[in-house]
Amino acid sequence: MKTLLLGNEAVARGLYEAGCTFVSSYPGTPSTEITEAAAKYPEIYAEWAPNEKVAMEAAFGASLAGHRSFCGMKHVGLNVAADPLFTIAYTGVNGGMIIAVADDAGMHSSQNEQDSRHYARAAKLPMLEPADSAEALEFTKLAYELSEEFDTPVMMKMCTRISHSQSVVETGEREEHAPKPYEKNGAKYIMMPGNAKRRHPIVEERLRKIAEWAEHASVNRIEPGKDYKMGIITSSTSYQYVKEACGDTYPVLKLGMVWPLPEKKIRDFAGSVELLVVVEELDSFIEDYCRSLGLALTGESNFPVIDELSPNKVAYELTRTYPVGVKLEEDIPARPPVMCAGCPHRGLFYTLKKNHLTVLGDIGCYTLGAVAPLGAMDSTICMGASISGLHGFNKASGGESEGKSVAVIGDSTFMHSGVTGLINTAYNESNSTVIILDNSITGMTGHQQNPTTGFNLKGDPCAKIDLESLCRAIGIRRVRVVDPYDLAECDAAVKEELAAAEPSVIISRRPCALLKYVKHPGPISADADKCVGCKSCMKIGCPAISVTGGKAVIDSTLCTGCGVCTQLCKFDALGGKKEA
Repeated sequence: MKTLLLGNEAVARGLYEAGCTFVSSYPGTPSTEITEAAAKYPEIYAEWAPNEKVAMEAAFGASLAGHRSFCGMKHVGLNVAADPLFTIAYTGVNGGMIIAVADDAGMHSSQNEQDSRHYARAAKLPMLEPADSAEALEFTKLAYELSEEFDTPVMMKMCTRISHSQSVVETGEREEHAPKPYEKNGAKYIMMPGNAKRRHPIVEERLRKIAEWAEHASVNRIEPGKDYKMGIITSSTSYQYVKEACGDTYPVLKLGMVWPLPEKKIRDFAGSVELLVVVEELDSFIEDYCRSLGLALTGESNFPVIDELSPNKVAYELTRTYPVGVKLEEDIPARPPVMCAGCPHRGLFYTLKKNHLTVLGDIGCYTLGAVAPLGAMDSTICMGASISGLHGFNKASGGESEGKSVAVIGDSTFMHSGVTGLINTAYNESNSTVIILDNSITGMTGHQQNPTTGFNLKGDPCAKIDLESLCRAIGIRRVRVVDPYDLAECDAAVKEELAAAEPSVIISRRPCALLKYVKHPGPISADADKCVGCKSCMKIGCPAISVTGGKAVIDSTLCTGCGVCTQLCKFDALGGKKEA
């Protein structure tokens, strides 16, 4: 049956059709929907793990038990999982194992741009890279075949445009695969130095065999063109841009396996054209490989290593080499991110700014506390870095910063990698104040459950981590809970904990305003007669509040009635209920 699927949904369909039985992932845009879609198939056990390292280790365990397994993550999540990644490349697999990583060129929802193809090369693992949803499904099924044939985990690289674009796929039936028997084999799976030394040559030979396979694989194909004055080597979403810009004017070598690369096929293609151009996103990965073969490419790297490509950018760069005659319009208005109306983080960040604190931040919705008018964030590095960073910041300052700096971290991020930073704070006796913004969900990636919510990926009740008890158990004596909608309570808590001469944790607890089960009081109204135009209400950056004709105006379609703005108005101009 033919149907439209997101690239991520197509990967999940491929998992289903290939007989995958175990999925463990951590949500991260643009990879999240793979696991959410996989969870809808009752034949697949699917879970959210606390972090990507745990997810990969769990997927390896399922593979060791003989089952086809999968773990998914975004590009920065692969950094977290790098430790097991490099070692399971040595052990190989039992049941087939796929590691999907979704890159975010253009940083639509990420703190850096990162090219995950380098991980495949460094870990000596094969990597497939689909260019549309149909290939996403096809390559997923192929990845399991390769995994079991060559005894290796197989990486599959997605990107924002492929993950979140729909295209036509033809679905098939599920093929069940009996679990492979587990056989005790310490020489293969126990990576102590003596065994690892004997495994390394096996890894190198395996990579050589996969490279031979790549020479004749249908995933690496040459598409003929009308004009052989220029030939283009490309892959993934860059392939789509090339076809949109050039059609079938020039021959194209479309690579579906981006590591290892097919040397002979690339040489043969290069020999068939006058000019050779590589079109790829971010780093010059394929181009550098071509240059290492001694192939003559057109001058220096044609394409920038910054930001994602587009049909227009591809057309422009190719025109500098050889005319392509394409110009596509790209007039898209900017849409800056903002905390939602009623966001529970807003009141807390207002308090932090009001007290002129140094705020070490983390990854999540609360990162938006960095933007105007709140501007209450001083750093954001990676998951969990806020707590560890605050510890170092305060220790290095010799106590001078202790009463003037805090760390903020979300409930899901705290479970991901923040708890170890808090253990370090307690163990090394850092006088630091950590604020856990508990909105009862993993918010920025689209409302996924986490170990603090009491529900698993499928929505079933499960063990719930008690944040207060956990913080106390690791040595934090001062733990308190505040309502971020209550500005006076937040202000008092922050001042008291910063004044204390020991580590402390403030849990700012209020569920995400967008959760379906959250009931709101309803929109308030602004009294134009009482409003003096002081704009104090604008200091919290709520999208439901604007100023028209010098007076505050409430957008009733956005306002949830959280009441934070009413606490800022000294003239009682806000707070009346909107008339029906």
